[in-house]
Amino acid sequence: MKPDWDKLADEFEGSEKVLVADADCTASGKMLCQKHGVQGYPTIKTFAGPDDPGEKYEGGRDLDSLRKHASSLGPPCTLDAKENCQPDHLKMLEKYSVMSKERREAKIVKLQNALKKAEAEHEAVQKGLSEKYEASNSALEKLKDELQPQIKLLTAATPAKKK
Repeated sequence: MKPDWDKLADEFEGSEKVLVADADCTASGKMLCQKHGVQGYPTIKTFAGPDDPGEKYEGGRDLDSLRKHASSLGPPCTLDAKENCQPDHLKMLEKYSVMSKERREAKIVKLQNALKKAEAEHEAVQKGLSEKYEASNSALEKLKDELQPQIKLLTAATPAKKK
C-alpha cells in the first residue's frame, strides 16, 4: 500500500482542498496517533478540518480506490462556508441551524445511539455466524477423521494397474 499512498500524495501535492500525509505512530507521530485513536497499521483517517475528530476510511487500499476517496474530500459544509455544501446538505444544514443547541445535541445523541445499537446488532450477527462457522468446522473435521481411514482402505483395496 505504501507505494500507492506515496503516489497519491504526489498527485495531490499542492492541492488547496486535500492534504495526503502519513504519520509514523512508533516515533515522532506517536502522540498524534494516540490523539486520533490510531491503533493499527495501516489506518487511514480523513479530517474535514483541524477540530474534526476524523473518520476512519475502510475502502480499498489500491491507488484507484484511494484516489477516488481523496477526490471526494474537500472543505467542510458549514454555516460559514455554505459554498462547500451540496444542495441537499445545505437544506439540512439550514434546517438544523434554526434548532436550539439543546435540540441539536439531543438529535446527535439519538443518532449516535442508533448507530451504537446497529453496531451491537451487527456484532451479535457476526458472533452468531462465527459460532455457527466454528460448529460447522468442528463437525467437518470430525467427519474427516471418521471417513479418512475408510477412504484410505478403499483406495488401498483397489488393485494397482499392471504396466
